[in-house]
Amino acid sequence: MADKVILLDFWPSVFGMRVRIALAEKGVEYESREEDLFNNKSPLLQEMNPVHKAIPVLIHNGKPICDSVFVVQYIDEVWNDKAPLLPSDPYRKAQARFWADYIDKKVYDFGKNVWTTKGEEQDAAKKKFIECLKLLEGELGDKPYFGGETFGLCDVALITFYSWFGTYEICGNFSIEAECPTLIAWAKRCMQKESVAKSLPDQHKIYDFAMQNKKKFGME
Repeated sequence: MADKVILLDFWPSVFGMRVRIALAEKGVEYESREEDLFNNKSPLLQEMNPVHKAIPVLIHNGKPICDSVFVVQYIDEVWNDKAPLLPSDPYRKAQARFWADYIDKKVYDFGKNVWTTKGEEQDAAKKKFIECLKLLEGELGDKPYFGGETFGLCDVALITFYSWFGTYEICGNFSIEAECPTLIAWAKRCMQKESVAKSLPDQHKIYDFAMQNKKKFGME
């Protein structure tokens, strides 16, 4: 019997995008179900992720896996007939997990603060965001991808934020490429992959979504 795979998702979510990329990399067919996170979370989402009631949730043959980085690793282990997203070497694997965790803990919050705040608070957020990206750029170095020659976990974890870069830049009035040219070159390289290009929404669509939410929640 074929695997039944369902993804509970929300189109502008950088975390949902990660799972879409991983599934595309592995060639996994799945059913995508869009969640209304603001007004009406589905009973299925609340049942499958009762702790956080958040997306993404991958439901594989009726069993839920939550948290995007864990979901990506699960996909990598289960559908292991395609190129791995994590190296087999224990040290390199630990390093990949470390940087994916760093991206989770830093990039999202700093980026969100850039587009949702103003004045001195925004200036501070922008400074922290750029410092964070510069640190990641240093880790990338002159490698094609974070893991070396092959696209892997850290690349999946970070590239989804590229869809939000335009929003950060417009709201924060700065250029990420001017600050981190090597990182932008990496992002453009990742975007040449079909799995990435098809999984990330257009930056203009993300910007429109962000502006609607700024207005809706009184952040203008």
